[in-house]
Amino acid sequence: MTAPSQPEAPVVIVMGVSGSGKSTIGVLLARDLGVSFTDADDLHPIANIEKMASGVPLDDDDRRPWLETVGATLAEAERAGTGLVIACSALKRAYRETILGQAPQTRFVHLHGTREVLAARTEGRTGHFMPTSLLDSQLATLEELEPDEPGIVVDIDRPVGEILADAVSRLTTGQST
Repeated sequence: MTAPSQPEAPVVIVMGVSGSGKSTIGVLLARDLGVSFTDADDLHPIANIEKMASGVPLDDDDRRPWLETVGATLAEAERAGTGLVIACSALKRAYRETILGQAPQTRFVHLHGTREVLAARTEGRTGHFMPTSLLDSQLATLEELEPDEPGIVVDIDRPVGEILADAVSRLTTGQST
């Protein structure tokens, strides 16, 4: 008997910078895939949240325990066979590799948009700790999902329904970037 190439209940990271729609698409994607959703923002230690809220970007030392928690959460869902979608910025390849080291079946959905589209989405948001002023910092940090990484790149400059349909279709057919 051979192991399936993907778990029956997928483990997925919806990634991108602030304003790309990670939480919105993540919730809907989880619904359509029949798995639970978690926002990685909820897994940040309080010190990280306070730092970002004060307008200071996180450094890799700040992110390390958070990424380890994200990876462990996905790994547990993978072991349990329950599947999971997590909205997580996963801006650098090294961050994604940390996650994959713990949960190797993870697929990434990179929500990609121009700075103008992203800025328009973040302006006027309420109840979120990531100010628009940190968008440039995130864009400078972002390392695009590469073709050899397990996942897809989805353009966000269109209606949510089209973004979701594209992501679900490509994930369920095993397409990559």
